[in-house]
Amino acid sequence: MTKIALITGANKGIGYEIARLLAEQDVTAIVGARDEERGRAAAERLGQPYVRLDVTIEDSAVAAAKWIEREYGALDILVNNAGISAGLAQALPSTTPARALREVYETNVFGVVTVTNAMLPLVRRARAGRIVNMSSELGSLTMAADPDSPFADANFIAYNSSKSALNMITVCYAKELKDTTIKVNAANPGYCATDLNGHSGFRTAEQGAAIAVRLATLDENGPTGAYLQDDGVIPW
Repeated sequence: MTKIALITGANKGIGYEIARLLAEQDVTAIVGARDEERGRAAAERLGQPYVRLDVTIEDSAVAAAKWIEREYGALDILVNNAGISAGLAQALPSTTPARALREVYETNVFGVVTVTNAMLPLVRRARAGRIVNMSSELGSLTMAADPDSPFADANFIAYNSSKSALNMITVCYAKELKDTTIKVNAANPGYCATDLNGHSGFRTAEQGAAIAVRLATLDENGPTGAYLQDDGVIPW
C-alpha cells in the first residue's frame, strides 16, 4: 500500500526536495503550502497532490487534516518543514525586539505544535507513523555555548532559540508516543542555499532534504527522540 506523506512549506526549497525525493520512493507526497498558487504549481510539477495549509492558523491545519482524512484515511509521514528566519534574525539579541521572536515562533514553534496535533490522529492510524521536525545546527545549545564551534558567532536569538524549542518539542512528542509505532525525530539539513538565507548556504536543498527523507522512511529499528544530520547525532 502506498504511504501518504504531508510536507509543510513544500512549494520551494528543502520542502520541495523532500516531497520530490519521497515521491521517487513511490510515496504520495502532499505539498502543504499557504500560498495556493505557488503550492498548486509545485504540486503540479511534482505530479503530487496539494493542500492549502497555513501552519500559523489552527483552522487551516484542522481543515487540511479533514481533507487528508477524506482522501486517504490516514497519514504515514508528517514532515514539519515550514520555517522562517524573519528580517530581524540577524540582529544582536539586545537589539532584537520581542515581536521578531513572536513572528518566528508562530511558524517555527507554535506552527509545528498546531500541525502535529491536527495530524496526529491520522498518524496514529498508520501502521508505523513517522514525524520529522526540520531543525538546525543553530538550535544546538552545546554547539552554541562552545567558543570553538563553527557556529559560535551565529548569535541569532529569534531563529536559534526557535530551533532549540523545536528540539524540545521533538523530545516531548517522542516521549508521549514511545509505546507506539510512531517515531519522532529532529533533522538538521545543514546550511543549504534557500530563500531563508538569501541562498548563501554551501549545500543544496536536495542535500538538505536527504536526512529528512531518511528519517521519514525509518524501519522499526530506527531511533526516536533523536537530533540527527547526515553523519549522525548532533549534541543537544
